[in-house]
Amino acid sequence: MDKVKVMIVDDHEMVRLGMKTYLLTEDRIEFLGEAKSGNEAAQLAKLYMPDVILMDLLMENGNGIEATKKILSFHPHCKIIILTSYYDDEKVFPAIEAGAHSYLLKTASAEEVADAVYKAVKGESVIASKVADKMMNRFRPQERKPHEELTSREMEVLQCLGEGMTNQEISESLFIGVKTVKTHVSNILSKLDVADRTQAAIYANRNGIVYRGGKKE
Repeated sequence: MDKVKVMIVDDHEMVRLGMKTYLLTEDRIEFLGEAKSGNEAAQLAKLYMPDVILMDLLMENGNGIEATKKILSFHPHCKIIILTSYYDDEKVFPAIEAGAHSYLLKTASAEEVADAVYKAVKGESVIASKVADKMMNRFRPQERKPHEELTSREMEVLQCLGEGMTNQEISESLFIGVKTVKTHVSNILSKLDVADRTQAAIYANRNGIVYRGGKKE
């Protein structure tokens, strides 16, 4: 098979040297060159047109996200593998949105990085487990709390219950009939899946729903 043409982009010389030393031992990889900034990477990529680029994220004179966008604008078939120490949301999602093919952490072994290179040219992505967890959490529907199913009026009644008010006091405070209050209380107990108004009051206080002096706690 043809050799995979690879470039390394990282602002730390020791990282570049370490990766270069390993890649040169791989028979199936042709090492094209290295860059220490995003802008330099774009210039070299236009010159060499690599198959794969191992791209750091935080660099001066053009970061990895900017470089990824720039390179893919003139070389869309290039597979860019982010290789970084960072996996917070502010780094992961902009990199993926910029067009990064894979996202690895620098804790990965040299063998794992090489494997990601070979998979990239076959169209397969490799995502570090910590990064994959973040991606899944972002798109996984968040569980709704029981009180989010209450109507606005039921929320007002629940706030009153949390303050220990009786049905009569709730009626006078909200200007609704006692019978209506009882109906709302019954609906609240059902939706919160609690046994009585005392448990509903405890729920309201635990979830910061109670108001005192016009301000939510």
